[in-house]
Amino acid sequence: MDIKARPDADSQTVGTLYEDAVIPWLREVAGSQLDRINQRFVETPDGYVWGGYVQPVRNQPNVPVVNLAETSLGPGMWVEVTVPYVELILDNPPARAPWLEYRISNNLPARFFYSQIVWVDQIRTDDKGQVWYRLNEHYDYGDIFWAPAEAFCPLTTEDMIPISPEVEEKRVVVNTWYQTMSCFEGEREVYFARISSGAQYDAWGNRVDAWSTPLGEYLIWRKAVSLPLSGSSAAAGWSLPAVGWVSLFVGSGVAIHSTYWHYNYGEPSSRGCVNARPDDAKWVFRWTLPFVPYAPGDVTVSMPGGTKVQVIEI
Repeated sequence: MDIKARPDADSQTVGTLYEDAVIPWLREVAGSQLDRINQRFVETPDGYVWGGYVQPVRNQPNVPVVNLAETSLGPGMWVEVTVPYVELILDNPPARAPWLEYRISNNLPARFFYSQIVWVDQIRTDDKGQVWYRLNEHYDYGDIFWAPAEAFCPLTTEDMIPISPEVEEKRVVVNTWYQTMSCFEGEREVYFARISSGAQYDAWGNRVDAWSTPLGEYLIWRKAVSLPLSGSSAAAGWSLPAVGWVSLFVGSGVAIHSTYWHYNYGEPSSRGCVNARPDDAKWVFRWTLPFVPYAPGDVTVSMPGGTKVQVIEI
């Protein structure tokens, strides 16, 4: 993507950024990006970049854990990436998942990125004293990785403590016109966030109704601390590993979930799901029913289901 002299897509290009580049994020400013709803630019020391395709990250390495607790899934723990990205070593080649095949075919290293969540089932220390976690993503294509432990913060049971469990009347309202999400206890709004719902047009300006977030009233039927998300065709599909704080409310797989690959909130950008900032997705995950225990970190409920989700367009 281009670095601009001013927060204006028509201003002089003063530099270029490539995939996975990490840059200082000084502040967000309003600018001019034609044909886009999102008019936010990020100021960097070298100029301005459009805010939709960059992602705010932090660099917070951790003290490694050397022993795993026993859980219903066996020894293990959930961990979250707390550095911009971490290099992965594939333990069981060849690559299976489409996202991994894509990166290898484009000479890009295998990486997990800030805020992704994955299960650790083994720990080892090499002859140099480096601690490594083995990452075993549930429900994926079977790829298993090793990665340096410092990149991951262990999640605890406190990260999944329910919010307001005594409140019976809860509902989530997703407004696709305003690109917002509101959480209500009775008639009182207790949480508000910008989101990015289903895109209505592809990169070439063609309308794609199948990508829209379906309007209507639904009940959350499954929640998972982490899931791989994928869909569509090989030519125009997507494959996203270790997506955190997933709350599914439509049987076809539409969910409210954490987003680590863009920062385009306020503008429809997804393939049907409700993309949310990691902190927002986590809050909704903890607040809504069903409540999810640490292990297995995945709960499916039958009718009458969990918390109501209303998708409206006004």
